[in-house]
Amino acid sequence: MTDLAARAAAVGLNRVWQDADGRQHVVADAVLDAILATLDTETGERTFVSADVGAPIVLPDTPDGAAELELEDGTRRVLQLTAGRLEPIAAPGYHRLSIDGRGIDIAIAPPRCISLPPGRFWGPAVQIPALRDARGTDFGDLGTLADAARAFAAAGADALAISPTHALFPADASRFSPYAPSSRLFHHALLADPTLAGVSPEAGTSPALIDWTHALPSRLALLRQAFDAAMPDVRQQIAGLRRERPALEAQARFDALHAHFFARGGARGWQDWPTPYHDPAGPSVARFAAEHDADVAFYAFLQWLAEDSLAAAQGAARDAGMRIGLIADLAVGMDAGGAQAWSRRDDVLTGLSIGAPPDPLGPQGQNWGITALSPFAMRRTGFDAFIRTVRATLCHAGGIRIDHALGLKRLWVIPDGGNAADGAYLSMPFDDLLHILAIESHRAGAVVIGEDLGTVPPGFRDTMKARNIHGMRVLPFERDDTGGFTDPAGWDRCAVAMTGTHDTATLAGWWAGRDITWAHKLKRSDGDEGAERVRRIGERKKLWIAATEAGVASGPMPNDPAPAVDAALALTATAACPLVIVPAEDLIGLEEQPNLPGTTDEHPNWRRRLPDTTAALLARPEVARRTALLAESRSA
Repeated sequence: MTDLAARAAAVGLNRVWQDADGRQHVVADAVLDAILATLDTETGERTFVSADVGAPIVLPDTPDGAAELELEDGTRRVLQLTAGRLEPIAAPGYHRLSIDGRGIDIAIAPPRCISLPPGRFWGPAVQIPALRDARGTDFGDLGTLADAARAFAAAGADALAISPTHALFPADASRFSPYAPSSRLFHHALLADPTLAGVSPEAGTSPALIDWTHALPSRLALLRQAFDAAMPDVRQQIAGLRRERPALEAQARFDALHAHFFARGGARGWQDWPTPYHDPAGPSVARFAAEHDADVAFYAFLQWLAEDSLAAAQGAARDAGMRIGLIADLAVGMDAGGAQAWSRRDDVLTGLSIGAPPDPLGPQGQNWGITALSPFAMRRTGFDAFIRTVRATLCHAGGIRIDHALGLKRLWVIPDGGNAADGAYLSMPFDDLLHILAIESHRAGAVVIGEDLGTVPPGFRDTMKARNIHGMRVLPFERDDTGGFTDPAGWDRCAVAMTGTHDTATLAGWWAGRDITWAHKLKRSDGDEGAERVRRIGERKKLWIAATEAGVASGPMPNDPAPAVDAALALTATAACPLVIVPAEDLIGLEEQPNLPGTTDEHPNWRRRLPDTTAALLARPEVARRTALLAESRSA
């Protein structure tokens, strides 16, 4: 092994990797060298160990003898360490062990995340801004979500999967992708329900596509008016929260600074600010906060309002009878120029972005243009940032969907400025992260779903299943060796069944070949369009055959997408999985998808609205028929 390869292996950087087709690839030395040059691999003196409740705890290179354990509740007791093993601990939680003056953080986890309630359920998946309500606003907010939750509950849904609510950049209306957040520790301030602040948003034109450049500044101005008119007791409450929660104060300061510098030159991230403002604890930032106290207080107010709005939406879902309620979405990373990377810079992978290697669906690979938590930083800080991130996502939810859950085990990291293919896999502290998820799952009473799609490492799904983390079985991807659709009755029970995701063609769009049209319109396909449409007819036949054999379709294959949507929904509803999640676009039978991966302005990503209010859509005969089918089949 060369010195370079040895250094890479020592920090968990994989020189050899296997693609989705089983082919092995070797990372170029230049790529390994570039990644190693950016990594801060220091783990410091702090030690972190995780284990299951009742299992022995391995502490290598630790002398035998007595150790003092301080449980999370403050209880202290003495344990014995023998041959590098500590006797089991029965109490789950985050504890502290002292051995000869050395402190060790110990996370003791239940063996599995919590289970879904007994029975079989269904729920829709929605993009929050796409929702409409009677107010006719420019985009859906958390108040709209509460209305939607009530309507879906009345239609028999027990869960409602939502798009990420992570904090974005309130002053920059061009930053509206929910998967490139400023911070995952706080919420999208402009999704807050204005009515909770005593104001009603003005009715807009409610177009089919959201005009973010108008909608976000308009909402920001409205909420500023609400803050300026707030009663003294509200202002006192915000002032108290700022004192009590340093992380909230840092977020509010970032948002105020970002608005200030963005208005003066379009600075996109903190790296574009004058150097004295790069240090969140520096005198320049403190002076700015004092001189612009009202602005900082306003952004803290927005976070307070957003959290109350999210709590109200989950309350509406549960009060309406949903057994699970909201399933929150945890994005895989954050913008390197955002609040989290500014206020907690040592937590992230500086100089690297994350993505995916080349695969059949993306021959050039994917560079998502975001960064992620550093495995070395997590170890040296007792996984503080990860714990805070999970808690922020689960604060008002009955479940969590982890975007790109493969990143719990390894991340495809790319040096800044490099191509997506010029990356390598960096190992993550998988076992520790799974233990933390189990602890937080039980504390929040929330189920855990992991997006296990793409280039899946060997054994990954088995490990997730053992921890009761549900995978995703998405109808278009569940095929046998001949390309035929597999019988959903045989799908993994420790998974959720889905007809699609926000990144895939809708059922109606796939049947009509809308995805093929987009691929050629945007010159994203080198193939012959006519030949691709002929192949799609063959694919449609396979789906119709699967639905017919399952007894949910009959007769000749239709050309009209509507009967095909019915059949695909009914087929997915037969899955062995306890929960079926159906994108709202599939319930309604829409052809356009919310997001087209690999595009920015070429396709109206994250801008599409649903065609009517949730209640009105659910009252449509074809939609009512589909929700009745789902409710009946899942209760059987």
